[in-house]
Amino acid sequence: MSTRIGILGYGNLGRGVECAVRQNEDMELVAVFTRRNPETVSSLTDTAKVCNIADVADWKDKIDVMIICGGSATDLPVQTPKYVRYFNVIDSFDTHAKIPEHFANVDAAAKETGHIGIISVGWDPGMFSLNRLYANAILPEGKDYTFWGKGVSQGHSDAIRRIQGVKNAKQYTIPVESALQAARSGDNPELTTRQKHTRECFVVLEEGADAAKVEEEIKTMPNYFADYDTTVHFISEAELLANHSGIPHGGFVLRSGVTGWEKENKHLIEYSLKLDSNPEFTASVLVAYARAAHRLSDEGQNGCKTVFDIAPAYLSAKSAEELRASML
Repeated sequence: MSTRIGILGYGNLGRGVECAVRQNEDMELVAVFTRRNPETVSSLTDTAKVCNIADVADWKDKIDVMIICGGSATDLPVQTPKYVRYFNVIDSFDTHAKIPEHFANVDAAAKETGHIGIISVGWDPGMFSLNRLYANAILPEGKDYTFWGKGVSQGHSDAIRRIQGVKNAKQYTIPVESALQAARSGDNPELTTRQKHTRECFVVLEEGADAAKVEEEIKTMPNYFADYDTTVHFISEAELLANHSGIPHGGFVLRSGVTGWEKENKHLIEYSLKLDSNPEFTASVLVAYARAAHRLSDEGQNGCKTVFDIAPAYLSAKSAEELRASML
């Protein structure tokens, strides 16, 4: 069964989806939708058509799954409920506190039109979420720890770039090694936000900008840097481009728990990711769940789903028989 894929939004994530589709023989990219003038956008896939987002309804019966590659702040809360009325959809909505609200909106729209919408797909939320669930079910008495990095936080980098006097910037989230080791010890330590992560900023200033003022504004920024030990480096634009042009990321999910009648035995479950490209890995997860969405739709299911609702076999191009023979 070939899955016809559409990409809505052709930035870093959308281009990552295109690369991932190429690696899956049962997938075909048929169209890319952009808010830009389609004549100014060229995709890597010769057979895929580049269209304006205004024409998306014309493709209603030509796409099996639309992968929506907008941002969580303003795009996805509007786009996913809107486009699930036309297609089965996948998104990577990652504002954790607003997932229940987003789920309800997508679920209502999907059920009205009989489509599947799978939201919050990626690595956190997504793969990290699954590992937290598995670990909690297996070790009900224990404690969870999540560490992000070392990696580029695109949201934090953007927040720095909005400061007056900043020309460009990259921010790295870095786990504190002593906190990571404490979590792995099995002693279930209580760790504060400041104890778990540090933030390192590489900043290019506009000519004549006050470095001390910019540094103070970064370090005291609420919700982003005020609760962390933050280091700011001022560098040239050439150095930023040479040494900080990638988008790596990763992290760790740990569950430390106990078993035994007297709780005498300690156990540690750990899942880690080390990613050269955050958007390309996220895109690869989205494409696997697009396969699941197509299968669920063919079975007659509808409504909103999360990674918690999808059986692992639905993600694989292998048949159930092949999976039992090769991976079980």
